[in-house]
Amino acid sequence: MVKISAIHRTPPPLSWDFGRTGGAAAAAPRPRYKRALPMASPATATASLCCRLVRLPLLVPYARRRSPLSTRCSAAQSPDAVDREYADLNLRPLYPNVRPLLPPPGLPSLPPQRGHHLRIRQHVNPLSSSFSEPTEPPEWKEVFEDPLLPLMVDIGCGSGRFLIWLAKNSGERRNYLGLEIRQKLVERSQFWVTELGLRNVYFMFANATVSFNQIASSYPGPLSLVSILCPDPHFKKRHHKRRVLQSQLVDSITNNLCLGGRVLLQSDVLEVAADMRERFDEYSDVFEHVDCIDKDLRCDNEGWLLDNPMGIRTEREVHAELEGATIYRRMYQKTRDVSH
Repeated sequence: MVKISAIHRTPPPLSWDFGRTGGAAAAAPRPRYKRALPMASPATATASLCCRLVRLPLLVPYARRRSPLSTRCSAAQSPDAVDREYADLNLRPLYPNVRPLLPPPGLPSLPPQRGHHLRIRQHVNPLSSSFSEPTEPPEWKEVFEDPLLPLMVDIGCGSGRFLIWLAKNSGERRNYLGLEIRQKLVERSQFWVTELGLRNVYFMFANATVSFNQIASSYPGPLSLVSILCPDPHFKKRHHKRRVLQSQLVDSITNNLCLGGRVLLQSDVLEVAADMRERFDEYSDVFEHVDCIDKDLRCDNEGWLLDNPMGIRTEREVHAELEGATIYRRMYQKTRDVSH
């Protein structure tokens, strides 16, 4: 620890001013005192040193940081990477100038906004009072053509392209539900769904941590798959409580997932992936990792899935892999009912 002490400045010694004129008169020195500088108090000295220290790199343990490659991943550095990944959806022409549509239940209409990209806050505090109330589930028969089909829920679905692609291209008869805490993204996703005329995918503005149980338990069909893909890492230890996968959500997923249902976890941040893995490993009496069931799924020596089992990458995954980052995946299957 650096010991900070006050710096006391004493008046300077006597100085001599020889003037600006030459000759004998100029040779005669004229004594004067320079004005003494004020003495710095301990508080002032401490504040000055702190201001200098904040300019230094934070001494955060490396394990808690996002890798340098992953940090540089952004849509600005690869603006067309996601569009190429989802080119067959042809979403860009659908969103040049947004016009108001009939909003889905519980959502206001999206105001006109030029451009394909939205200005979205990257970080949202889910503990805010505005997100503390559970979101009411929709009328399932109004949002899905067949509400009895198996349901996949993507928690933190982002822009929704991932689910829209699955809804349009997956050969499985299944409904898809995206939960997202940033309302602008939900509105744009639902706009795309309406324009494409899809009746097997729906997006909801909700804080999944507090709303998942109420939403999932109201669905009339089986909940067969839950995915949490590259969630907000919230690196600071005091912000870990903001991470989406808390004990409350793990319990809700465990209780509502059907027997044989699966959970897919994924992150490009090892610390976050390990935290999610640890939470589900605690339920080893209910879940098994799929490599113990499906031998075709390959894992590395630490038990992370080597390949994406969904057939399409998320936007975050596209940018991370473009920068050379590693994607950490785990998939669990519910093999036993929850014992009460």
